Amino acid sequence: MEESMAANSEKLHRMKELVEKLREASMAYYAQDKEIMSNFEYDKLYDELAKLEQETGMVLTGSPTISVGYEAVDELPKEAHESPMLSLDKTKDREELKDWLGDKAGVLSWKLDGLTIVLTYQGGELVKAVTRGNGEIGEVITNNARVFKNIPLRIRYQDELILRGEAVITYQDFEKINSRIDDVDAKYKNPRNLCSGSVRQLNNQITAERNVRFYAFALVKADGVDFENSREKQFVFLHEQGFDVVQYLKVDADNIIDAIADYETRVQTYEVPSDGLVLTYDDIAYGRSLGRTAKFPRDSIAFKWADEVRETTLKEIEWSASRTGLINPVAIFEPVELEGTTVSRASVHNISILKNLKLGIGDRITVYKANMIIPQIAENLTGSDRLEIPDTCPVCGGRTELRAVNEVQSLYCTNPDCDAKRIKSFTLFVSRDAMNIDGLSEATLEKFIGKGFLHQYQDMFHLDRYKSEILEMEGFGERSYKKLIDGIEKAREVELPNLIYSLGIANIGLANAKVICKYYQYDIDAMRHATAEELSEIDGIGEVIAKAFVDYFSDGKNNEMFANLLQEVRIVREVIDESEQILDGKTFVVTGSLNHFGSRNELKDLIEKKGGKVAGSVSARTACLINNDAASNSSKNKKAKELNVPILTEEQFMTEYLGMEISIG
Repeated sequence: MEESMAANSEKLHRMKELVEKLREASMAYYAQDKEIMSNFEYDKLYDELAKLEQETGMVLTGSPTISVGYEAVDELPKEAHESPMLSLDKTKDREELKDWLGDKAGVLSWKLDGLTIVLTYQGGELVKAVTRGNGEIGEVITNNARVFKNIPLRIRYQDELILRGEAVITYQDFEKINSRIDDVDAKYKNPRNLCSGSVRQLNNQITAERNVRFYAFALVKADGVDFENSREKQFVFLHEQGFDVVQYLKVDADNIIDAIADYETRVQTYEVPSDGLVLTYDDIAYGRSLGRTAKFPRDSIAFKWADEVRETTLKEIEWSASRTGLINPVAIFEPVELEGTTVSRASVHNISILKNLKLGIGDRITVYKANMIIPQIAENLTGSDRLEIPDTCPVCGGRTELRAVNEVQSLYCTNPDCDAKRIKSFTLFVSRDAMNIDGLSEATLEKFIGKGFLHQYQDMFHLDRYKSEILEMEGFGERSYKKLIDGIEKAREVELPNLIYSLGIANIGLANAKVICKYYQYDIDAMRHATAEELSEIDGIGEVIAKAFVDYFSDGKNNEMFANLLQEVRIVREVIDESEQILDGKTFVVTGSLNHFGSRNELKDLIEKKGGKVAGSVSARTACLINNDAASNSSKNKKAKELNVPILTEEQFMTEYLGMEISIG
């Protein structure tokens, strides 16, 4: 008896530990876009907790086995869902999935890895979009949903329509967005994190730039439509209304195993992040009759890929320093084959995860690919915990320190003059959206800094002092040197938002810089003395961005550097003639090659200067699609024809909308 009580006490203690660990991990992942443990470890701990709950017959308050999702913590409005949004029970066993289906027909579809959204249409118009939130209360993101790449703003069905789907960002767009970010610590960890941040923006211009897509996976309400008691018919209906529907397949006991195998083959090249499959009974009435548990509906189940796990040996931890001083740990291990490719390194993300894994050089570890794509450490089989966190920066040798942000520990270099910081800072400074100086790669900047040519930003405009030394450097001759100096001189004329962005203020991108500059009417002095309270009131600027901006200009060294930089440049600003805002209120889409403009961005800039907007996809609100190939079968052309949106050539647009005379020949 005593032994039994002692055993239950140990189990209860372990359950409390697991609930707290999983709660912290879930909060970090969903609410703060941070990772403090791998998905592999989370699933392992979750399964352990579920087993202990079954053994003891007890479920603790706050257990993730009965609670769902995350708590909304940002500034977006909150709203309760009409019906709870439940999680799905899951399995990794194919035969178990087949047994679950039994003799019924089912619909098998991708389980997409993004952010679940509920859309509501009334009178054929999109009126509301709400995130899943904690399953009971979500965040209202209607304005952001309106600029998703593929959401129809108007549909044929006129009664109230409610549906659920997943907001996602493709791997291609994820890589494209990350490639524009020079600073390693500013890069997004995975598409889901990027999507979560994009969907929950306070400024929907940023959302629009991220190419967020929406894939419908469930119809909640559409009264008066006969679906013949079939989930598949609901998918067909949603597709007919203009929605992109998650890819699905009708299955039964005879073909489900082969169907899973087919999905598994395709997931490695599928453009949308997916962490498994969803199986739902096709028979709507039967599925509803099964009811639900406290957490799971009984009409659906998730199938998660059984990760391909390989054992290897940890060789070293590479410490990668960045512009902000953040030093990221990267695990280097003996190469292994995973999902058809050879991998030898994986990001550990932060010190919290590193400590959790109890790593040591020479440890035997297991690795896998999250969603079959991103290499991760699954477990440390040795657990030596012998890894020393460096107390000096690997680049400059300066002192390091651990800092906790949202309960996540990270390592930082404290040396303000660290070369890594300077290299990354100068890389951002010369980038296209900043000072736009050609001919200065990160490698070249590293050489210039190493030779003592560059200490502060204003030094960039005096590189001519080192002409002889530069000409002796590999890769530089008279022509390349002249090109560099010409580019620097050209950069002396700069628009204020680009200059602000070039400073590398945390969380301040070009779009945010434009918003701030416009609010303060391009008054530099007013901006430098802005308060966090003032900035937070600007539409699209939250507390985090406001604090970062104020903190930067509260630093005496930063102010001195900025003042010196202002002595080197001339702020230019095109005077906007209100009478010239001839495109005000109009939205355009540009596609295909151009003849009269150097790039689409050039045409976009002109449209915006005339008061118009440029969108990425055609909708009923599009004034016209600008495309020199009106006869093409492109998706934009097809959409424009469906919606009766005019398709104009460059010349037609310039004549009809800009009143420009085009000379030919």
